Amino acid sequence: MRYHNITKDDMLNGDGLRVVLWVSGCSHCCEQCHNPVTWDPAGGLYFDEAAKKELFEQLDKPYISGITFSGGDPLHAANRLDVRNLITEIKEKYPEKTIWLYTGDLWENVMHYPLMQYIDVLVDGEFQIDKKDNKLLWKGSSNQRVIDVQETLKQPNPQIPVLHCQDYA
Repeated sequence: MRYHNITKDDMLNGDGLRVVLWVSGCSHCCEQCHNPVTWDPAGGLYFDEAAKKELFEQLDKPYISGITFSGGDPLHAANRLDVRNLITEIKEKYPEKTIWLYTGDLWENVMHYPLMQYIDVLVDGEFQIDKKDNKLLWKGSSNQRVIDVQETLKQPNPQIPVLHCQDYA
């Protein structure tokens, strides 16, 4: 897996104070994407032990609520296995921290991925410039959904996602 940045003390990409891993690789290529530099799966830096250590040092801090995976697309084929392995390790080491994940894919297409058992909140859907709204919380366009993954997976019909309680729009 490759990545472009690790953002510390972030308050824009999920609930609370977070660390954000911006992975490389995205096939959605949304018009007016806020981060097109992350589209190339061969771009950025190799995610090595030093990068992992940097993430874990942030997660060790008691005031950090959790981690957000963004990019790029953490569910891009070039990322999926490494992201799953990292998320599994994070959830085991930091069970009290929340894990958010942004993807251009739809919930209905990714809900069966094994890593979903570790995700707390999924922001799904491609960014759509004609539905852009700067007043939305944690998403860029109104077609995107902020999904409470664990509550959704408990439902008899998980095809219908439960929206995160603070997703007002």
